[in-house]
Parts: sequence; C-alpha cells; structure tokens
Amino acid sequence: MNNVIEARGLTKRYRKTIAVDNIDLEIPAGRIVGLIGPNGAGKTSALKAILGLATYEGHLSVLGKSPAKDRAALMEDVCFIADVAVLPRWIRVWQVIELTEDIHPKFSREKCLQYLAKTKVTLDHRVKQLSKGMVAQLHLAIVMSIDVKLLVLDEPTLGLDILFRKEFYTNLLNDYFDEQRTILITTHQVEEIEHILSDLIFIQDGRIALSSTMDDVQQNYIELMVTPDNAPAARELGPMTERELFGRHIFLFDCANRAQLKELGEVRTPSVADLFVAIMNGGES
Repeated sequence: MNNVIEARGLTKRYRKTIAVDNIDLEIPAGRIVGLIGPNGAGKTSALKAILGLATYEGHLSVLGKSPAKDRAALMEDVCFIADVAVLPRWIRVWQVIELTEDIHPKFSREKCLQYLAKTKVTLDHRVKQLSKGMVAQLHLAIVMSIDVKLLVLDEPTLGLDILFRKEFYTNLLNDYFDEQRTILITTHQVEEIEHILSDLIFIQDGRIALSSTMDDVQQNYIELMVTPDNAPAARELGPMTERELFGRHIFLFDCANRAQLKELGEVRTPSVADLFVAIMNGGES
C-alpha cells in the first residue's frame, strides 16, 4: 500500500523556536488518523507543511508530490477544513457553490446539493445568516463533493454543540470515507473521534510521542482498576501511571501480562484521552 504522507527528518523552525523537531512519519492510504497534541505541540506547523502553506526542512512527500514545489497540483487531490470559517460573511451559498465549481475540477454540484438538502442551509442564505454549525455543514457538503484523496481536518467541530459534532462525523463516515481516501484529523475532543480512528499519533514539543494503529493500542495498553488492598501488588508490576477514583486505584500498563492483571482486578482498554495524558506526562504517576 502506498503512503499518502511520508516525512523524514521533517523540521519547522520559527527563528530560534523549533516547532516540528526532526520527525519521521508514514501515513498509508485508506486510513483515518488522529493527530493529537497539546497547544503549541507542533500540530498546526506540521499541517501547514503538509498542505504546502509553510517552508520546512527535511523530506516531505504528500501523494507522491512535494508540498513546497508542487502545491498547485497537490491541491487537486487535497481538501482542508479548519475551525476558523474562511468564507466571506456577505457571500450567499449559491455563490460559494458556483465559485467552488469554477475553481475545482473535481467538484460535483449535484452531490453538494444532495448533502445540503439534508440540512437547513438554503442556497439563498448568506454566510452571516448561518450558525456556526450550519457553516460547518456547508463546509462539509462542499468538501464531500470534491473527489480528493486526502482530507485534512483541523479542529473541524470546535465550538459546535454535541448534536452538530456527532452529525458531522457520522456524515463524514457514511457519505465520504472509503478505502481510497485518507483523513487526517486534529482535535482536542479526542473522546468523540477515537471510535472512528484507525491510527493514532501523539505529538509533544514538536516530536512524535506515539505513532500506532488503534489495533496495536488496544492490544498493547491495558488499564487495571483495583481495590486499595491490591494496589501494592499492581505497583510491583511497573505501571506507566496510577490515579485514584472513588476509592479505587487505576493503573495503566504497556505490554503487561493481561492474565496476571486480571487476577488483581478489572482489566479494560484505556481511552485515548487517558493514554494521551499518561504519555504526555512522561509516564509519571
């Protein structure tokens, strides 16, 4: 399987600040990848390099092209949705559709109208008349109507209520994603996307802290909840982290003996959020 994104020694500097620090990265086709990191971790800088919006050092290939040299050609197969609405507030929806049709050769007006028909967005609406959720629906309808190979979502549902957020990702999966497309998502709302991810990347201080498939995450990382009596025995097994909740002790292990842990208490797969906190804290209890 060909890699949609390949990076070797990718580095981005802003004067004396290193935002992306010599990272290696491979993202195959047909994957849904979560790029997760705290503020200032380097997520946006990495995305800008991938989209050809920023200079960088090292090797970077996106769909077999150099974002720095071949951005115009690359954008024929890449779409991007950010949390910040970029549409002029005065423009009407039908004008947005016409503009997109004129600019992008792979845009389907018919598909876009079909998607919008499922929403409350009308062709005569001005952008300034739309709620943030409706603007997100408009963005998604446009993007899903463009036949591209890579979709980059940077906090796409930030500020939306839970109904709009769930609808956004449901539509994305049911009406857009297939094995020929790759989706790269950055978000702080990891609980809402972990069930759709095939791959997980944690970035911290410009470096990759974790790069794994979700299958490997579920196999390798184990959360153990025990009563206080069994807490000392659990500590002897060398957990990554420990926390206490309602009188129970919760431990996180990496590649531990699952059968041995079951003898001490309740075993389950940790959430992406709990795994993120553990790794970002350097595995400290």
